Amino acid sequence: MKPSSETKLESMTKTCNDTKMKNNNNKKETTGKQRKMLLGLGFWIQGFRCFPWTAVIFFLKDGLRVDPSTMQILQNSANLPMVAKPFYGLMSDSFYFFGQHRIPYIAFGAMLQAISWFAIASLPSSTISFFTITMYLLVGNLGASVVEVANDALVAECGKQPNNSSDLASFTWVAGSIGGVLGNLLGGVSIDRFSPRAMFLFFGILLVVQFFITISVSEKSLDLPKNTSTHGIRSQLSDLLTVLRKPKIYQPILWFAASFAIIPALTGTMFYYQTQHLKIESSVLGISKVFGQVAMLLWGVVYNQRLKSVPPRKLISIIQGTMAVLMVSDALFVSGFYRTMGIPDSMYIVLISGFLEVLYFFKILPFSILMAKLCPPGCEGSLMAFVMSSIALAFIVSGYLGVALASYVEVTDNNFSGFQKGLLIQAVCTVLPLFWSSYIPEAPKIEKEKKKE
Repeated sequence: MKPSSETKLESMTKTCNDTKMKNNNNKKETTGKQRKMLLGLGFWIQGFRCFPWTAVIFFLKDGLRVDPSTMQILQNSANLPMVAKPFYGLMSDSFYFFGQHRIPYIAFGAMLQAISWFAIASLPSSTISFFTITMYLLVGNLGASVVEVANDALVAECGKQPNNSSDLASFTWVAGSIGGVLGNLLGGVSIDRFSPRAMFLFFGILLVVQFFITISVSEKSLDLPKNTSTHGIRSQLSDLLTVLRKPKIYQPILWFAASFAIIPALTGTMFYYQTQHLKIESSVLGISKVFGQVAMLLWGVVYNQRLKSVPPRKLISIIQGTMAVLMVSDALFVSGFYRTMGIPDSMYIVLISGFLEVLYFFKILPFSILMAKLCPPGCEGSLMAFVMSSIALAFIVSGYLGVALASYVEVTDNNFSGFQKGLLIQAVCTVLPLFWSSYIPEAPKIEKEKKKE
């Protein structure tokens, strides 16, 4: 038998280890809750941005009476601040405020958005113009892009920890989708009951709430991985350029951006076709967007549970091909094919158009997880920001190409005779990126390369 003193020592050691383990588990649980609260709110607000934008679109159409091409130019031009995301990422990676380099940027971006929407809501009727609204929307999107960069960097940093990347990415995807569902649902209902100013004001108040919740969170409580790189902006820029020279980094980014940019967007024309030509009510369009956001929500859940092991090249290529098929379906819809089969226009718009509108974004989830795995430590913010800015620029190019295509097929707000031809051209352009999908690396290859490094 062991002496009683030795037995007591072993008992005390075990108790001490159990206490430490319990404290560590409690700390991890608290850290996880803090992360999910901050990121969940951030991505929820990001998804809910469709609420005020619903009011913007109808205000441009009915209030300022702009044509489809002008509306599409504004929608895409307002996204120009998104193109500068690498700069915001470099700032976030390099400059710390009170020992923090993510929280301050989220708070600043939220407040900048709030100021923008409050300003639009308070504009006197005599001064409202296409130019003034465009300027304020640019400021609002500047704030939104800063928030998105910081949030994406947080997801990438937290994703460096074992078994956390896909789960956290899927969580934020679901949070954004829920925000989109509520935003579109409330937007479709509110547009007929409240003025656009009231909707802008309500969203501004939400952003103020986000600001105060964000500044109440300490970045230390998030237990982020320690950054061993230097924080100078020149060093961060040098690191980013070094990373971007790697084929496994720049090739998938190049393909992904091109897969969006090459497709001429006809969203403005479709909106006018549905509201002006078919006389579809705004509530139906709202339900269509809600259906699309529900599909986004389900996509996040299904991907996390069933599809995260599928090679990214295969999954993204399938999504790209499905987009082309649905665009051909849209051409049939415009020709009246489904109407002759007894399918109401409103049903097609809710189910197919709503799904196609969000299908563009399905590719982003597996691609962002892929890039987070490839991203070296220390430049998460700048690299993920570069990826997102590439996507933003691609969408802008897509929008401008759509304006050019609408002009080529001679579509106006009253004449849609060439719309079907435009949709078929759009479908052909969507198929083209599939011919060089080899730029997207397969998962086994990634793991192999990472082991070599």
